[in-house]
Amino acid sequence: MGIKRALISVSEKTGVVEFARGLTALGVEILSTGGTAKALTDAGVPVVPVEQATGFPEMMEGRVKTLHPKIHGGILADRSKPDHLAQAQAHGIGLIDLVCVNLYPFAATVARPDVTLEMAIENIDIGGPSMIRSAAKNHAAVTVVVDPSDYEGLLTELRNSGGEVSEATRRRLAVKAFGHTANYDAMIHAYLHQTYTRQEEAFPEYFTLANKRVQELRYGENPHQQAAFYQDVSAGEPGIGTARQRHGKELSFDNIVDADAALELVKEFELPACAVIKHTNPCGCAQAADLVTAFGRALEGDPVSAYGGIVACNRVVDVATAEAITAPGTFFELIIAPGFEDAALPILTEKKRWGADLRLLEVPGWQGSPSLVPAHRGFDLKKVVGGLLVQERDRHRLTPDQLTIVTQREPTEQEGQDLLFAWLVVKHVKSNAIVLARDGAVVGVGAGQMNRVGSVKIAVEQAGDRARGAVMASDAFFPFPDGPEVALNAGVTAIIQPGGSKKDADTIAAANAHGAAMVFTGVRHFRH
Repeated sequence: MGIKRALISVSEKTGVVEFARGLTALGVEILSTGGTAKALTDAGVPVVPVEQATGFPEMMEGRVKTLHPKIHGGILADRSKPDHLAQAQAHGIGLIDLVCVNLYPFAATVARPDVTLEMAIENIDIGGPSMIRSAAKNHAAVTVVVDPSDYEGLLTELRNSGGEVSEATRRRLAVKAFGHTANYDAMIHAYLHQTYTRQEEAFPEYFTLANKRVQELRYGENPHQQAAFYQDVSAGEPGIGTARQRHGKELSFDNIVDADAALELVKEFELPACAVIKHTNPCGCAQAADLVTAFGRALEGDPVSAYGGIVACNRVVDVATAEAITAPGTFFELIIAPGFEDAALPILTEKKRWGADLRLLEVPGWQGSPSLVPAHRGFDLKKVVGGLLVQERDRHRLTPDQLTIVTQREPTEQEGQDLLFAWLVVKHVKSNAIVLARDGAVVGVGAGQMNRVGSVKIAVEQAGDRARGAVMASDAFFPFPDGPEVALNAGVTAIIQPGGSKKDADTIAAANAHGAAMVFTGVRHFRH
């Protein structure tokens, strides 16, 4: 359809002047509003102010400016119906063939630390979504543009076609436009639910998602599955969705899943910490006084499984840590951290070491301490066929005063520190989950087994001699004393578990018989 008259009203003005100039050069008349009209006029682009077209002034601090029949009639008129065109002519309504609109920056506004409810409300766009939806509904005749990345391609098409826009392009842009407004409404719904009703209604009646595609992946978990990565645009927490890639080849589906698991684990620790993840489970994790020591001890947890894994650090990667990560005999798919020292980057990206394979992900705005990570307003989601499970994220943090000592012997100071460390790690291991730890480092992990004693046996076997003097964490209670007995016979000296089993007395008796300490948390950390 030929473009003769366009309406441009954008909040994000990137590229809009060049786009408007291109339209003007094609003989298109441009209507515009407020700040957009000023920006175009200042750049020498001729525009017709909307109030001149409607004969009605902007009012109520700009809340009412495009909500007028001469705007929406011009957009919505069905060109195939003579009575629509006759009515438009009778009422002096000029047809509008192109609508270029993007919306008030609601997400950016509510992400501000100083945001007030009044600020959020004023950034709920009304006229913009109305024009976008009108244009998208009438895409048989009207072209709608909501994304600056589409400006250049659309201009090229117009120049090559004598001002015509193909049906395929109009359809594609209409689909994108409805996604744009749906995403916008989802953000508003999530914010207002959190602000007004979260205390009375933890889960909204309608669960809406605001996610934007940021990357199409080569494939999913397997080559025969297509996949893409979407960013939660309403998230206020540093995470895999906000990470930026500094080096390496394209991320895979599994890279992103494992990087998220690794990052969320090291976000638990105040001290410098590193985790090595394989198939979402930690095969090594440690905290220490400095990052290079933490990495070395994390690698010792299971150096065989660590090969080809994902490394997460909760501090900026320095030269010493970069040298340790790239030492002969090591190979990792990806490193994720708050940042990388300038001098560390050449070490990590040197071609003769691993070529271009090592992916480096930087998480801006994260300083590496859980106390500096803002509470996320969102939920944990699990998709099932035909539905969606929604729950609060497991943000529980255990403090020493919440522990109940149930054995004759209390944990030593070092055992107490290791028990709390192991408890943080076990939360990030697939159930049934067992973690053995010593001196702030993981020495054995049993993950994802169908029975708990099986997980204990795997963790003890992996730890070997390091099990002697270690502590053990279990994500849920022991239904029988057989699991703890395997660990106690291997030399484990202290156990942390939720408690609550009918056989707790037998498990406690087993610990007492070995002179071991046991504490109950009253909280479990299932991870399915």
